[in-house]
Amino acid sequence: MISPGDIVAGRYEVLRHVGRGGMQEVFCARDLLLGVEVALKTPQPGQVVRRFKNSAIIAAKVNHHNIAKTLDYIEENESSYLVEEFVDGETLEDKLLRFGCLDPHLAAHVLHHLAKGIQASHRAGVIHRDLKPSNIMVSRGVNLQDLKITDFGIATLTAEVFDEAHNKGDLTNSTSGTIKGALPFMAPEMMFKKPGELSSFPADIWSLGAMMFRLLTGDYPFGLYLEAAVNVKTQNRKPWPGFMTTKAQFKPLSLELQKIVESCLNYDPMLRPTADDLALSCRELCYLAVQREEGTVDNLIQHGHSGFARTSEKAVFFSMESAYGPVRPNALENNYICFSSFPGSPHERAHPVLVIKP
Repeated sequence: MISPGDIVAGRYEVLRHVGRGGMQEVFCARDLLLGVEVALKTPQPGQVVRRFKNSAIIAAKVNHHNIAKTLDYIEENESSYLVEEFVDGETLEDKLLRFGCLDPHLAAHVLHHLAKGIQASHRAGVIHRDLKPSNIMVSRGVNLQDLKITDFGIATLTAEVFDEAHNKGDLTNSTSGTIKGALPFMAPEMMFKKPGELSSFPADIWSLGAMMFRLLTGDYPFGLYLEAAVNVKTQNRKPWPGFMTTKAQFKPLSLELQKIVESCLNYDPMLRPTADDLALSCRELCYLAVQREEGTVDNLIQHGHSGFARTSEKAVFFSMESAYGPVRPNALENNYICFSSFPGSPHERAHPVLVIKP
């Protein structure tokens, strides 16, 4: 295991450990030649590495601003390293811990960028096969900028783990943490494929649909782990929550997003949209892309039908009709909220309003 201060290939100085996935350790390192920070990834001890080089070559084919770029591949001292563009941020999985769910405008922004990234990947002939919130990096804060799909190389290794589990028997009974983490977002043709069958581009579309269901609702469409496999097998998906469409402010966009997600979660791979279709559908969405702020609920007025959000600089008026999600803003609990501000008198107006954790 490498440690801070180590230098890999005479070029990459390890700065700090930044994360751990189902199959890899991730470090932030400095490229001593170019003077920039990079992500240095290496398989965890005991993981399959024989296709690591091939996976790096495949991942390097994709060049798009919504894809974390593969920069280098190294074999040194019987260890393998993948050097990738470093995103100083958080994963979408981390964001969900704070947001709970995303309002339709923020979710449409995320979907649009992810669809463009997958479109570029598929045009290059590259299938991710392990799309999930923990493999999406975004900037820190409440704006969810600089979305980057990561781990194309590692995901190719993940596909090998899936294949080996299939060859040993039932994939859904595997104890692999990698497989358990992937199951809630895994396409049925990957879960239940027969020996020799290959999953293709539609598997990524399913995973994107399952991921968007979770972002919009805060819940997994088919549950977790073995429950997910059982419910996919029986085609028993959770319903859309009522809070998505009960308010006129959110209903039209929510219905459009639901329609897109429904198409992605078609059990027949051939009936799912292509990445090109998906990117085109996202271009036609009408959503707010205004900078987000965060503050606290200062007080409620008009019998709780409206209130004020307080930031360090101002008070912003909001109506409860602009509040999205299962949690209602509450001044007594000093709720943190995220919102966009628009001109108004005597106070700016907030919309959409989403309760988040401090």
